Amino acid sequence: MALISVVVPVYYNELNLPSLFERLVALGSAVSQHEFEFVFVDDGSKDRSYEVLQELSSKDRRVRLVKLSRNFGSSAAVLAGLTYASGECTAVIAADLQDPPELIAEMIERWEGGKKVVLAARGGREDPLPSKLLSRAFYWLFRKLANNDMPAEGFDFMLIDRRVAHLLVEMQERNAYLMGLVLWLGFERDVIYYTRRKRELGKSRWTLSKRVKYFIDSFAAFSYLPVRLASFLGFALAGAGLVYAVGVLLNRLLWRAQVPGWTSLMVVVLIISGTQLVILGVLGEYLWRTLEAARNRPPFVVDETSGFERTDSVGGPTGNDRAAAMANDCDEVGA
Repeated sequence: MALISVVVPVYYNELNLPSLFERLVALGSAVSQHEFEFVFVDDGSKDRSYEVLQELSSKDRRVRLVKLSRNFGSSAAVLAGLTYASGECTAVIAADLQDPPELIAEMIERWEGGKKVVLAARGGREDPLPSKLLSRAFYWLFRKLANNDMPAEGFDFMLIDRRVAHLLVEMQERNAYLMGLVLWLGFERDVIYYTRRKRELGKSRWTLSKRVKYFIDSFAAFSYLPVRLASFLGFALAGAGLVYAVGVLLNRLLWRAQVPGWTSLMVVVLIISGTQLVILGVLGEYLWRTLEAARNRPPFVVDETSGFERTDSVGGPTGNDRAAAMANDCDEVGA
């Protein structure tokens, strides 16, 4: 009998949590040969999500709660859950019920068969057309430019072995793209395809600014191509500028042509200046991430926890020893 952890990042999900909890309880009954713990991480929600979670915790001793001090982002919330999870393997699933919790049973079977990583990849999705197109474009670019092992429609739903979870926590990456890190680790994996459902309850907080940051973080973490393209662009424009300068000089010296120059000069200056700013922006994105790593700030800060002092039938406290080791004297801080 093994302990299976289910990590659920929560952000404005008060309407989804009761239904999700019922389905997780049903999952625990269906997979009766294993024990379960449900680690919910409240990522700074301003609705009643944490109050709902406390109510669920009072009903079921398997519910563990981690409340972050503010919104740190979904990747940080998942990392917090992995830090506190105690299971032999850990499933990660969103709280919006677009991914089926029942699929975890099949993922556990693949893990029992020896796979350290089991991905639940989207074979299709019921999202609005703009979301589908943006998602497909992102994952197509990621496959081409960063890691061709990424499933065509991507994944957020997965089950990983304790060793994999431990490695993800120990990496201590800032602005981490966890799904890319799971692929980068390279452990043998299985992929299960499913159709991602349309969201029925609540409103997505996945804003355009968060999508842009997610896009930049993903490529900055796994590809040097943006910097390489900036270099090529600089060389190309420098070469074009040299050819143009030679042409202007020949025109002036050999044919004595009068070159007014204002329009052409402004075009060249504006193009070159714009290109320089773009290149500086690309370099700045990488430098910012280097600064973030040098600061050594934790990827998340925990405000409070609940349920980890309980014991289960597997034996011993269910709180994770790694979380205790990473806590400082003032706050419980995951790293």
